[in-house]
Amino acid sequence: MRAIGLMSGTSCDGVDVALVETNGERIFGFGPTGYRPYAAGERAVLAQALKDAAAITARHERPGAVAEAEAVVTSAHAEAVEDFLARNGLTADDIDVVGFHGQTVLHRPDAGLTVQIGDGPGLARRLQIPVVYDFRAADVAAGGQGAPLAPTIHPVLVAGLDLPRPLGVLNLGGVGNVTFIGAGGELVAFDTGPANALMDDRVESDIGAPFDLDGRIAAGGTVDEAALARLMDDPYFDLAPPKSLDRNAFDAAPTAGLALADALATLAAFTAETVVSAAALLPARPALWLVSGGGARNPTLMRMLKERLGAEVTGADAVGLSADAIEAQAFAVLAVRSLRGLPLTYPGTTGAPRPLTGGVLATP
Repeated sequence: MRAIGLMSGTSCDGVDVALVETNGERIFGFGPTGYRPYAAGERAVLAQALKDAAAITARHERPGAVAEAEAVVTSAHAEAVEDFLARNGLTADDIDVVGFHGQTVLHRPDAGLTVQIGDGPGLARRLQIPVVYDFRAADVAAGGQGAPLAPTIHPVLVAGLDLPRPLGVLNLGGVGNVTFIGAGGELVAFDTGPANALMDDRVESDIGAPFDLDGRIAAGGTVDEAALARLMDDPYFDLAPPKSLDRNAFDAAPTAGLALADALATLAAFTAETVVSAAALLPARPALWLVSGGGARNPTLMRMLKERLGAEVTGADAVGLSADAIEAQAFAVLAVRSLRGLPLTYPGTTGAPRPLTGGVLATP
């Protein structure tokens, strides 16, 4: 099947688009990828929605700016697909399904609650393509964490590559997550902690930019070790997996009084240290860490990871994958798996009681 995957991650920077030819168990071909950034006004709406979402107590609720943000997310994803099709000489008839993750605004699996905004049926009608959406709810309803989801697909994505095992696949978006792929195919996954979210928020607040381009500001700063120690003093890091995080589970209060460069250097070190902490919870030491997400584009963060992990760390691009599009590619595959009733989650990835399928199908 030819599937388009869409991903708007916890960094809230834009929509990634990827075309994959797959049966859900194997990749037959990676197609083109695309990206539709959120405009400054759209990011402002999403930022307010993340705050207002704290009041949600049931999945259908859309308080404050959340309803407006849902319309923004749906429209942006539709535009992203329409532009992607036009740029690549494709039509709706060329695509079998779209995997639409939506935008997570609240994630509290301990309360049986995870909310991804985005109108799946509305997107299907506008695109005239079947859309699979609401990927996380079934897992949470069954007692799982509902996250991370991409780790189910990471073994599929790397299957044709000559990479060592055990392999650590590290996605550094707004929140970080790790996938451990063992020599015998063992699969363990969980959220590591904040990745880019706290850094992005500080840059947005101080200079109005969406992120620290190439980690340039952080590169000129000095890590405040006392602030770093306070950031790491959180019980989450001692919890055994499975475990997952809301984007706003941590704040950068210990760095509030620091100059921007020092704050970003400290927050980058925090991200690296959360990965070190996560590594201690894995069944074995990965022979290689493969990094995707925005963090792979931050040389300062990548350097800190190598130094603090004392291991080989490389970006996904270096092995022929797309550091930017790997999550969107994963949701293309997850959509096909959903259509086929295949598992999206496992006990080792979300704490699901058994392998579980999920997702909801909307037709035009």
